[in-house]
Amino acid sequence: QKSNLSMAVEGDFDPDAISKSVEEAQSGSVKAKLRALYKFTRPHTIRGTVLASFAGTARALIDTPGAIATAQWGAMLPRAVIGMIALLLGNAFIVGINQIFDEGIDKMNKPFLPVASGEMSKRFAWGAVLSAGIIGPLIVFNFFPALLFKLYMIGWTLGAIYSVPPIRTKQNPILAGLTIATVRGFLLNFGVYYAVKDAIGATFSWSPKVAFIARFMTAFATVIAVTKDLPDIEGDKAFQIETFATKIGVPRIAKGASLCLLLNYIHAIATGVLSKAGTFNLLPMIGGHLALAGALIYRFRQLDPESTPSIKRYYKHIWDFFYTEYFLYTLI
Repeated sequence: QKSNLSMAVEGDFDPDAISKSVEEAQSGSVKAKLRALYKFTRPHTIRGTVLASFAGTARALIDTPGAIATAQWGAMLPRAVIGMIALLLGNAFIVGINQIFDEGIDKMNKPFLPVASGEMSKRFAWGAVLSAGIIGPLIVFNFFPALLFKLYMIGWTLGAIYSVPPIRTKQNPILAGLTIATVRGFLLNFGVYYAVKDAIGATFSWSPKVAFIARFMTAFATVIAVTKDLPDIEGDKAFQIETFATKIGVPRIAKGASLCLLLNYIHAIATGVLSKAGTFNLLPMIGGHLALAGALIYRFRQLDPESTPSIKRYYKHIWDFFYTEYFLYTLI
């Protein structure tokens, strides 16, 4: 059985456990405050960022002949750690500022989040967000090429205006989808690959594998942008946040998003079948995506669109598919 913390992080929650966490945090417990900070970073998004970083690094090294044997690991590893810290700070900035401005909505939709529950004070949340939002860009500016700094700041800006009035792009389902798809689908995957190529002194080029993952993950992130609102329909309606789920309904959005994901897997399989011999490793490219397509259909058949717990489980499964793709990326 999952721990209470694990259940809260993944979208379920135990009201008694939350009340206990709030009491511990408000009593000054350092451990409780660190636990609140951990939840504040939305660990399921952190996992996606970490996996994208490892997979992009592995792919860049594999794609560059002799890179692994000749790499100056003493210089590269500290740079990689610094880059990872910058990405995690950017992630924390975006999800943190969202929780600050969505406090009222989260009290209905995600009462386990630390700002909404009272486990973390607004003052502490602002301190964490501002620290992450300043230190992250400074790291990239000082340690990485100008292009990466520009890309980082594009993601930083898109992440901020997603939540912050008066623009608040999350209120428009199309702009919200484009924002998440751009940041998590394209900028993250391209940026990591480019950074590693730069670190090892290799020229960047759009290899078929990089082009594929950029397309695939941008489409996948668009699906996440739509399905993330499925469990939140009550709060979004109450606060007049217009999403595809509130406009079209949970059952139709779940079916449409699942169909889009299935088409994305079909696109991956077709890419493997139609590419020149030797472009991809066919077993993971075709077999791996075929297996994931089958798993997606199985999970969709388990979905009860009238049950909030079922919807939350289905959304979690979509993230699991997202994580698995980064494993395949290192093999294709």
